[in-house]
Amino acid sequence: MVLKRSKVVWLFLVVIILFISCDEERVFDEYKALNGKWKKEDVIRFTFDQNDTINPYNLFLSIRNNNEYPFNNLFVTVTLKQPDSLVKIDTLEYAMANPDGSLMGEGFSDIKESKLWYQENFVFKQKGNYTIEIQQALRETGSVLGVEELNGVTDVGFRIEKTK
Repeated sequence: MVLKRSKVVWLFLVVIILFISCDEERVFDEYKALNGKWKKEDVIRFTFDQNDTINPYNLFLSIRNNNEYPFNNLFVTVTLKQPDSLVKIDTLEYAMANPDGSLMGEGFSDIKESKLWYQENFVFKQKGNYTIEIQQALRETGSVLGVEELNGVTDVGFRIEKTK
């Protein structure tokens, strides 16, 4: 009985590894854990080298949140620092919940992962080291000050994919 169970576990692991390794579009994919709270002053930073200045890429933010997330949307400020010191800053809004209040995103548990468009068909102008900085910029209705601690966010990620 133990031998059969061991074979099933090994087969399962092989299938998972094959499934993960088949992500041919992925160029960069990294996450930073937040322990369920994204503080206003927390800047999530990703640094990567880019050598392709010809082909376009799709850039995504990935947000993992749970049922403690109290809002229907998310505002973020995204800063792209390029090798020539050029800085591009965007303030973006994303829907995070359905009209009934249930979280959008993929996942079978109470943690949902949302893959959010940042740039489509983006061409890196120069070879070199790039940095992406992401900061939450959510405000409550009628409040000038931002939300100090955004509950329910467990991880923030950044992903670069080859275009098809």
